[in-house]
Amino acid sequence: MKTSKFLLISILFISIHSFAQSQMEEKREQIKTLKVGFITNELALTPDEAAKFWPIYNAYEDKQFEIKHQKMKAFKERMDSDLDKMNEKEASALLAQMQSNDDELYQIRKKFISNLKNILPATKIIKLKKPKTILIESYCNNIEIKVLENKIIFSLEFHQKPRNH
Repeated sequence: MKTSKFLLISILFISIHSFAQSQMEEKREQIKTLKVGFITNELALTPDEAAKFWPIYNAYEDKQFEIKHQKMKAFKERMDSDLDKMNEKEASALLAQMQSNDDELYQIRKKFISNLKNILPATKIIKLKKPKTILIESYCNNIEIKVLENKIIFSLEFHQKPRNH
């Protein structure tokens, strides 16, 4: 009996976890699709420019992601866990690693812009900074609106008096 309950709970947990992961993947794909459409539209990319631009942009984004989320994560964990216990030599080494990552991100950005100069006019490269900012602001505003809507709905539902029938 206990084994079957454990099995049932395990299957339920795995199902919920799998469902949540698939929803996250679906949301990421939706965001990526919106991002591609938004940037393509904002930069007014021609089909030829888009065909050359997106492989370069995607490689740049992937490399940036790798540096920020893998290497920086290790630094954050180290800083969070034993920053107070770190001696000056260890802190200096960590700071040097952080600066090295910043330099690497800068070099990747320089290479990215250099590659774009071969396929896009400078005006479109400059506009590329604008859509990213607008996209992020728009996304954050939408999240804030949804959070507020949910709070209002919850508040209304919570504070409503039951109706007498």
